[in-house]
Amino acid sequence: MKELKQLNKYFWKYRWRLTLGFIFILLSNYFGILAPQMTGYVVDEVQRAINPVAMPSEKVFFDPLVKWCIGVFKNAGLDFSQLVMACGLLLLALALIRGFFMFLMRQTIIVMSRHIEFDQKNEVYAHYQQLDAQFYKVNSTGDLMSRMSEDVSRVRMYTGPALMYLMNLSILIAISLFYMFKKNALLSAYVLAPLPLLAFAMYFVNIYINKKSEKIQAQLSTLTSLAQQSFSGIRVIKSYNQEKSSLGFFDAESEGYRKSGMALSTMEAVYFPAIGLLIGLSTLLTIYIGSIYQLEHRISAGTIAEFVVYINMLTFPVSAIGWVVSNTQRAAASQKRLNEFLQIKSNIIEVKDAESLEKIDLLEFDAVDFTFPHTGIRAVKDFSLSIKRGEKIALIGKTGCGKSTVAQLLIRMFDPQKGQIRLNGKNINGLNLDSLRKLVSYVPQDVFLFSDSIHHNINFSSGEEDISKAKKAAENAVIQDEIEALPNGFETMIGERGVTLSGGQKQRISIARALSKENDLLIFDDCLSAVDANTEHKIASNLNHYLVNKTAIIITHRIFPSFVFDQIIVMEDGMVLEKGTHEALVKANGYYANLLRTQQMDAGLPQ
Repeated sequence: MKELKQLNKYFWKYRWRLTLGFIFILLSNYFGILAPQMTGYVVDEVQRAINPVAMPSEKVFFDPLVKWCIGVFKNAGLDFSQLVMACGLLLLALALIRGFFMFLMRQTIIVMSRHIEFDQKNEVYAHYQQLDAQFYKVNSTGDLMSRMSEDVSRVRMYTGPALMYLMNLSILIAISLFYMFKKNALLSAYVLAPLPLLAFAMYFVNIYINKKSEKIQAQLSTLTSLAQQSFSGIRVIKSYNQEKSSLGFFDAESEGYRKSGMALSTMEAVYFPAIGLLIGLSTLLTIYIGSIYQLEHRISAGTIAEFVVYINMLTFPVSAIGWVVSNTQRAAASQKRLNEFLQIKSNIIEVKDAESLEKIDLLEFDAVDFTFPHTGIRAVKDFSLSIKRGEKIALIGKTGCGKSTVAQLLIRMFDPQKGQIRLNGKNINGLNLDSLRKLVSYVPQDVFLFSDSIHHNINFSSGEEDISKAKKAAENAVIQDEIEALPNGFETMIGERGVTLSGGQKQRISIARALSKENDLLIFDDCLSAVDANTEHKIASNLNHYLVNKTAIIITHRIFPSFVFDQIIVMEDGMVLEKGTHEALVKANGYYANLLRTQQMDAGLPQ
């Protein structure tokens, strides 16, 4: 159970709720345990009224509160019928008092578990956001979702119901045993004899439950990942007529999950009735042995009735032991899965007392090397580049030459293995990460839009509600007219990942998002691949005006003749192949000049 130690910080945080819950559990069980004693007293009074001679001379033991109530009844001079009525009303009052404290018990312990669930989900979500991009390359979204939802929910069953029942059954069993042995130690030993068998059976069953729980949680995570991938790629599945194949994969995984769940349910189906059998056996022993003792005038009928009530009161707590242990084992398995991710440290480390930046005047790449750890691919090799404030830079090259990796290194999605990236002469590894990213607007190659309004998607970078800024940014991205033509304009809701929009529209909204916030540095990663030449020309014209006195890096695999660049960097295999202005590179008659001629030929332009 060492995995559950991670939860101790939450129990400490809500220690007052936990303490009050324990007190309420203690009080509810105390008032509940008085009922068997009052029942025994009433039965003895009935027997005494019928045949006083048959009453044994055993030593009577009662709780002080019960003694006080009996004294009140005797001093009141109640006749037999009045005494029975008074005892009945007292039993009803004890049940109501016990129920009241049980209500308070649930309001403290169960509510505490909901607070812990809230805190734990926030902790997991916050930790996910702190992890670097490498983590998300090797872990599926479905698995991340499963751990934050299903696993946290199973842990809540431990911090709430399981913990509450554990304290409840522990206190009730302890109090019951105390009064039972005080009443008659030998009879108590006989009627409780079957219970050690229960503990012995639990030891072996719990090992099985723990193993099965871990397997089931892992299978559920796989199912969630598979479903998430299928729903996200449903258009591809339908386009290739692979619905049956996709269903087949899901059905196979689901069948494995079903079999594991059925095996666990079968074990529980045998386990819980077995507990009931042992409890029933204790009841039979109580009546059988108690009857023998009564015939020998060693105990009264009231004692037998009292012990029967005790055993019935213990039925649920003892039977709940299996449920508590089962949920504790499942919670331990789930917490183990959560700990696996919570203990992962981000490779992007922010140094203590990191310096903040207010502006970017100079950007330098100095002999930077980067290799992807999970593939071993060397994406950037000995890359050097110096960019001054206000310069416009083009990174050009074939797919996979390392252009996008350079941008991701700049915003510290990854850290280079060799070399340095400096801003204003300072290594970015020593700069405050938030201040760095707040100065950069990044339009990724893989456009992502949230399931929200267009207005909120555009203003996402600034977090503002001012729709005028969104409209201005949309105008610069040449998407305003198309947005306003929609039924709800800028308040139109976008489907998941922008599924309701065309590729060009999504790209331009993503550009508008970058333009809605006034940043020192803008990075556009192949963000015009889905727009036509006329729209591209309009966007380039707007950007030329917007980017005055701003630094911009435009990553592309083709040439933008309508955009004036201060430097053009041609990359190949992660290295700088050519560098210079448009005119200088055309004159050099290398890769850039050949690409320009090919592009002009495809467009039917004179060369």
